[in-house]
Amino acid sequence: MFGGGGLTNEKAYALGKFARVVLGTSQIDYNGRFCMSSAAAAGTRAFGLDRGLPFPLEDIPRTGCVILVGSNLAETMPPALRFFDELKANGGTLIVVDPRRTRTADHADLHLAPRPGTDLALALGLLHLVVAEGRVDEEYVDRRTSGWEEARAAAMAHWPEYVERVTGVPVPQLREAVRLFCAPEAAMVLTARGPEQQSKGTDTVGAWINLCLATGRAGRPLSGYGCLTGQGNGQGGREHGQKADQLPGYRKLTDPAARRHVAEVWGVDPDRLPGPGRSAYELLDALGTDIRSLLLMGSNPVVSAPRAAHVEERIRALDFLAVCDVVLSETAALADVVLPVTQWAEETGTTTSLEGRVLLRRRAVAPPRGVRSDLYVMHELAARLGVEKGFPTDPEEVFEELRRASAGGPADYSGITYRRLARENGVFWPCPATPETETAADEAPEGAEDAEDASLDTAAPADDPARDTEGAGAAHPGTPRLFLDRFATDDGRARFAPVSHRPVAEEPDDEYPVLLTTGRVVAQYQSGAQTRRVAELNAAAPGPFVELHPRLAARLGAAEGDPVAVVSRRGRAVAPARITTGIRRTPSSCRSTGRARAGPTP
Repeated sequence: MFGGGGLTNEKAYALGKFARVVLGTSQIDYNGRFCMSSAAAAGTRAFGLDRGLPFPLEDIPRTGCVILVGSNLAETMPPALRFFDELKANGGTLIVVDPRRTRTADHADLHLAPRPGTDLALALGLLHLVVAEGRVDEEYVDRRTSGWEEARAAAMAHWPEYVERVTGVPVPQLREAVRLFCAPEAAMVLTARGPEQQSKGTDTVGAWINLCLATGRAGRPLSGYGCLTGQGNGQGGREHGQKADQLPGYRKLTDPAARRHVAEVWGVDPDRLPGPGRSAYELLDALGTDIRSLLLMGSNPVVSAPRAAHVEERIRALDFLAVCDVVLSETAALADVVLPVTQWAEETGTTTSLEGRVLLRRRAVAPPRGVRSDLYVMHELAARLGVEKGFPTDPEEVFEELRRASAGGPADYSGITYRRLARENGVFWPCPATPETETAADEAPEGAEDAEDASLDTAAPADDPARDTEGAGAAHPGTPRLFLDRFATDDGRARFAPVSHRPVAEEPDDEYPVLLTTGRVVAQYQSGAQTRRVAELNAAAPGPFVELHPRLAARLGAAEGDPVAVVSRRGRAVAPARITTGIRRTPSSCRSTGRARAGPTP
């Protein structure tokens, strides 16, 4: 089975349960592995827990400085840009790290444009300067962290001039970035796909976390490290069991206690639950071998997976493929059976924002006649496979079971109910249940579930300190801010990662002399399976394009609009050239992992 980060919490939960209870298979994963998994691994290693942002988005305008690494949120998350504009209006500073001069970089006080693949060296170089300039928060490091000596030793091998040679970022800019970051009392580092989608992504994110820890910027008000998720339910989608190694509530599948708890909720023997399976790419790579059939929901790997041409080949090698989707995507077009299911506006369910806020999304319109929900599909398939109970079609009923399954886990939703979500405009996890949770739910007035708009005026604000601790004799308020007292590690301390810069996984050679990086546009979303069906969006962004620096374009003989064949070790694509100084120029000495050819393309 293969899921997606756009599924609601209820569907992701049911998908994981279906795989393990109905099919008895360990072979389940989802497309979120291609997004923020590096950041999740680094965050768990450092803090003991992964939540995209350990603080609300509303904290961003109130901090002193934000380093935004590898995100063009002006085009990928436009509504979030206002928080950064408010930051600047309040006197704070924004540092953007991106090889391209993006629309987001245009908003920055300082734009650092490192050579692609060198983000790890950049972060280590900034930490070196923090140490050399005496900016380490020694009291914080001693009291709240471990592993500093090893991390400091690794950073000291990355002196400014060396980092400039590796990254192309001038030493004065490195020093200015450290000054801006360390000057205010509070600051944040936020990463996105740029540093994460690299062969060394976990270590790269770990290095940025090290910078936060060394300067005392984690587990304090208005400070911290955060990851910007990339899909509609990128956070919730990775919490409740559609990953190969995971059970609901962010529990580990290898933990005997977690297996017992979830098995009891599911009414099965813990020994019946399969162990961990293959992660996403490994699962797709194995299709057509020992994996002969696949049920896929909410993903389009023929377009979006790494090495997509190879993945398409593996999908074609299956004996049977069933796809549940809203549209006939490129992957669905290869299926033996396509089950048309409801889209987001046609169904009720919960999603979890990048800040860990669980939100209730109400159905807005009725689906067309004959269109069923993913929950209905799993209910009917389970019945046909001999499991008559345990797969309800009502999303609230599924959520009630999710609450019990997640209880006591890192992502504890047990204190959250649909009525409470409607009343409070979302609740931050972890939110364990108290006796008052059920009482409050039972006593909620009729119609509360329709009160989303009114709740905006009555919900406690996210910056209310009362929401950060459980009040005596009341339902747990949820946890907008994590780690203020201790981190989620065994000893309560955050862990430094002793990491060092290393080259990219595939060193350049003469056959591939041009560095390639990727970007997104505001008019198209993800693989474009839905947005490419909208005429207005296609008019705004009719297709992919290749940005070339004028120097590289002249070397290739490419003019604006010329078809350019971009060839890597993974495949080949043709798109029109756009000549711009917004992309880093390629030094004549550059040896890299891609090549481009302009002119007539066979």
